[in-house]
Amino acid sequence: MARRKGISVRQRRVSTELRTWRVRRGLSCKDVARALGWSESKVSRMETGERGLYVDDVAAVLGFLRVPAEIRQDLLDLVRTGDERNWHEIGGDAPISRLLSDLMRFESEAITIHNFEPLLLPGLVQTAEYARAIMRSAAPTWGEHEIEIMVAVRMNRQRVLDQANPPRLSLIIEEMVIRRTMDDPEMMAGQLHHLLAASARRHISVRVLPFDTEAAIAAQGSLIMLDCPDQPTLCYEESRTTAAFLEEEEFIGRARLVWQTLSAAARSEEDSRRLIAELAAKLRSAT
Repeated sequence: MARRKGISVRQRRVSTELRTWRVRRGLSCKDVARALGWSESKVSRMETGERGLYVDDVAAVLGFLRVPAEIRQDLLDLVRTGDERNWHEIGGDAPISRLLSDLMRFESEAITIHNFEPLLLPGLVQTAEYARAIMRSAAPTWGEHEIEIMVAVRMNRQRVLDQANPPRLSLIIEEMVIRRTMDDPEMMAGQLHHLLAASARRHISVRVLPFDTEAAIAAQGSLIMLDCPDQPTLCYEESRTTAAFLEEEEFIGRARLVWQTLSAAARSEEDSRRLIAELAAKLRSAT
């Protein structure tokens, strides 16, 4: 199979980190280039992913920027394995995984995001109360401090939808998700009203997949596709214990076919808003 154009997701992560640490140190590309005896364009291309990365070059930049040793080693390891496609993470006890942090970065760079969710509302449109409820249920070993950290991260993640040029966000949500009250009708009513408000924004599309359709079987779990300018499409998949960025054409092509199947079976945006509003009204009247 032919290799896809563009650098791998691992090297894209390193490029982003180089830019982040330079800005954190209050330096320009010209400052870094002058210190290392390079051209300014070389530093810029390293940060934008317009050129491949080399261990010696990245090590020189990280050393000049005084990046902590542990982070420096992680980034250099990513450069060494940069030609490998797809990136998986298994297990881990930290509330904020490395791949979640990178997902947020790529969402901020994306021009379109497609997200199907069969079990929970998408993180980009969750209220703090809804996020808190699912985290308490899904992570019973976490303390309140850890939960509040993750709620804050999720709310911060949503800021991508308020930036000057936000990505086009297309959501397909399994119908049972919006019917599940999480044993808190009042909280769920507020969440559904928040979802309605999101669906009214020009760059956000919300559609509901009828619960009796077989289309959801094609997905077999949640699906996030991110289209970024000048870089290959990424597919992010997550379960209770694993997360992965997939970037090979085989996976991306399959994900696009799944999305087409889901999209063909989903309710229209207008019908979806009507259903969400009806459910929200019923919950409000019952509380």
